[in-house]
Amino acid sequence: MRAKIARLKDREVETSSKGSGSSGGGYAIRKQGDATIVLIGPPSAGKSTLINLLTNAESKVAAYAFTTVSVIPGMLKYNEAYIQILDVPGLIEGASIGKGRGKEVLSVARGSDLLVIMTDPERLKFFDQILIELEKAGIRVNKRKPHVRIEKSISGGLAIRSNFKQDFDDQTAINIANEFGVKNGRVAMKEKVTIGELVDSFAERIVYKPAIFVVNKSDTDISPRFTDLIYISAEKEEGIDNLKEIIWNKLKLVTVYLVEKNDKPNTNNPVIMSENDTLMDVAKSIGSEFSESTSLAKIWGNGAKFNGQEMSLSTKVINGMQIRFL
Repeated sequence: MRAKIARLKDREVETSSKGSGSSGGGYAIRKQGDATIVLIGPPSAGKSTLINLLTNAESKVAAYAFTTVSVIPGMLKYNEAYIQILDVPGLIEGASIGKGRGKEVLSVARGSDLLVIMTDPERLKFFDQILIELEKAGIRVNKRKPHVRIEKSISGGLAIRSNFKQDFDDQTAINIANEFGVKNGRVAMKEKVTIGELVDSFAERIVYKPAIFVVNKSDTDISPRFTDLIYISAEKEEGIDNLKEIIWNKLKLVTVYLVEKNDKPNTNNPVIMSENDTLMDVAKSIGSEFSESTSLAKIWGNGAKFNGQEMSLSTKVINGMQIRFL
């Protein structure tokens, strides 16, 4: 039944995507910069004040709910990176079924690199409500995709493989696969998963998004039990520098610097990469022809045991690394 419901929701997303056209009412936002953040929260939580403080946006601010009626983009420059921040209408209970233009807001959230989920001290329960709406919309927050590999074939039946003893039998896994139209092939579970996680592995609408949780309009920490919350006051501009650093770390971005052939090491040419990228990825960002013509690089600063150390292109980048390709 869970698989059947998930498949029906997949079909609903497919249908709405085909019929949406271009009349998004301000919700069709082109991603720009090195990463995109979406501010999510209940009405009048201070999202517009925060985006105006962080970026060059001009999001309307007023003391009544639903001031923001479309997506307002702004751009934050931090550590040489350009981070797009989108202010969307406040989410309310029932957003996943369309209340308060919730489906449009959630569609923007699906395309983000990071969610900043924000409320105020009087409405901390909204965190739970918003997470429920995101879950219903197929957005998994601060979870990783299960290690389930699905290989389809045209014949031969369906083989179920697992490195771990699961809490369900192979026939249950076959039934779930069949519900999604997978009749032949191989399903390999490389860790212990729940039935829900197995269903998610088949469902096309499921996305996994990192998120941080911010309490605005707060001069001091509310309670030590809320250790995972970030406290700020956008109006008083308190806690903003800490918030920027947390955003940077959560996005897992790094800044590296390209050094020209005859130049001394410098920070004149910054390039934004992911912390899991390698020197080869940096070379590819310059151009495919360039990456094919180089095999080594010299590095200075972070990551180098000594200045000008030669490294293979499989070396992972580190924030602050200065690179000259050979």
